[in-house]
Amino acid sequence: MSDLINFRKAKDESFARDPNSPLTPAQRRRFRGLDYFPENPQLRFVLNIQGLPEQDQSVIEMTTTTGHPRRFLRWGRITFQVDEEPATLTIYKGVDDGEFFLPFADGTSGKETYGAGRYLDLAPLDDGRFVVDFNYAYNPYCAYNPHWSCPIPPCESSKGARSRWGEELP
Repeated sequence: MSDLINFRKAKDESFARDPNSPLTPAQRRRFRGLDYFPENPQLRFVLNIQGLPEQDQSVIEMTTTTGHPRRFLRWGRITFQVDEEPATLTIYKGVDDGEFFLPFADGTSGKETYGAGRYLDLAPLDDGRFVVDFNYAYNPYCAYNPHWSCPIPPCESSKGARSRWGEELP
């Protein structure tokens, strides 16, 4: 079994049983697992993040679904190709937690995936590069429960083409 399949099984189990799940107790009783696009090995990249010039590394307040902005540092960009289509997305770093964060929207948003966009968490490798595996793209918790406050991907982190990877609409 692949690491992704194991990850998805563990996530489904957490959503179903963990009291900190984004699902309400009633939702957890009916929950049978999340819907996912099929795994695609061509969506896994090991990339250098192109650091932004210091003058562009500004702290921004990202709008959230509840209207309470969250602060992130515009940290860098990644450029990659999927199905011969080039894409560039912005990477952010949490001001409070220092975690690397890739929120994005695409042509599936609101149709096949959550309307506000999806997320990918990133961690640097020992050599400074990052594994960017879009098979792990996930819906924010507010997709399942409106009581959660979730950052909305800025326009600079959007791509027009349909990206059928990660989690599907709840």
